[in-house]
Amino acid sequence: MGELLPNLHRQGNPIIDGDAATFVWQGDSAPALISDLSDWELNPQSLKQVESNLWLHQVQLPQDAYIEYAFLDQETGERLPDPHNSRSVPNGYGETNNYFFMPEATPSPLIRRQRGISRGRLTRHNLPVQELLAGRQRTVYLYQPPTEEPCPLVVVFDGQDYIRRGRFIQIVDNLIAQKRIRPIALALLYHGGKARLQEYACSDTTLGFLDSVVLPLARRELNLIDLGETPGGYAVLGASMGGLMALYTGLRLPEVFGQVLSQSGAFNLIGFKMVIMDLVRHFPVQPLKVWMDVGRFEGLLTANQEMYALLVEKGYQVSYREYPGGHNYTSWRNDIWRGLEYLFGEA
Repeated sequence: MGELLPNLHRQGNPIIDGDAATFVWQGDSAPALISDLSDWELNPQSLKQVESNLWLHQVQLPQDAYIEYAFLDQETGERLPDPHNSRSVPNGYGETNNYFFMPEATPSPLIRRQRGISRGRLTRHNLPVQELLAGRQRTVYLYQPPTEEPCPLVVVFDGQDYIRRGRFIQIVDNLIAQKRIRPIALALLYHGGKARLQEYACSDTTLGFLDSVVLPLARRELNLIDLGETPGGYAVLGASMGGLMALYTGLRLPEVFGQVLSQSGAFNLIGFKMVIMDLVRHFPVQPLKVWMDVGRFEGLLTANQEMYALLVEKGYQVSYREYPGGHNYTSWRNDIWRGLEYLFGEA
């Protein structure tokens, strides 16, 4: 233990040695540790007391892992700031997570826009929901890439999160400038706040909003390819419930959305398999090209493995990847370029 505290003060939390990450807490008692590694509040981990006021919890991790975590007071249910780690990120639910990278993990350079490149044009639109979604209006951002040629449209669920937390516009600008993908146009839909779960749970009213409101706007404002000439030429993407809704959208409207990018799709909720499993299993195979990713350390891993196996069994064109991280936008933004290159790569 002689080197533990000097290492803590030098490195911060957790102390990384090889593939071991050691979380440290100092005090008469210790909070629980919740993280990507243990399904958060569903499985809090206890720290082990090693001295009168010193507590530890150690895990083994891949060298390229990215992990988010927090300390939790189990009596009050409140999160406690880690005094030895100032690196934090919003978790999207009003709380803050601490985070760390293992030695071989780094943020994607694509999240910072390259100097001197052409940028796409981003415009904001407030659309009437026509009683199809919660509220009276819904915000949609449209992105026109820096090109004069007609482009495929990509509809993005949870648009506000992909813009702010996912750095998606910067990523797309960079990929187009580097000629790693063909120019694509975007329609980024804001979710419905507290109604998000219902709107993305394989909802046909959400599809109705896309078909009757979003797509007509996109066709008016953006220079898009002609679906009459390229059926299924548009794409749809999302993460978690948005990843579920993305694949559902492709299955229901394959003549429009023939390409699907699903990140950590919520195909199973609290042990309940969503109807999408039956659509894949029992309906005729649709002409879709699908890219999926999911974190090795998240609770939806098994559901995504099952969906991938089912898609392969039925004969779908699908690419699947498990990244060394959890259920968060940092992991999704670091990995999404792979899906974009699979669907829109110049090669």
